[in-house]
Amino acid sequence: MKLMASEWTTYRTRFLITARQLDSPLTFVDAIGREHSGQKGDYLVYSSDGTRRVAPREIFEDIYVPMGRASDPWPSLANSRSHETPPSPPIRRRSAGACIV
Repeated sequence: MKLMASEWTTYRTRFLITARQLDSPLTFVDAIGREHSGQKGDYLVYSSDGTRRVAPREIFEDIYVPMGRASDPWPSLANSRSHETPPSPPIRRRSAGACIV
């Protein structure tokens, strides 16, 4: 299998997967004998159960949302559109079976 220049990225839907965009056409046979193929721009997808498949670019990019790396900094308030601090949610405390807000 030819190595690809792009890095692996974690994406999310209901399940976590890792994927990389293909730099050239790719064809392979999976563990149960199914042939998979993709073109440049499609995605090679590894699922959490260890299976791999090819997803067409149009479908993949419509469904999956990339997750940032753990080393990426959190966005600062200085970069937000509004400099106002969002209101804190009410604190709920239980006292003798009653809920105090």
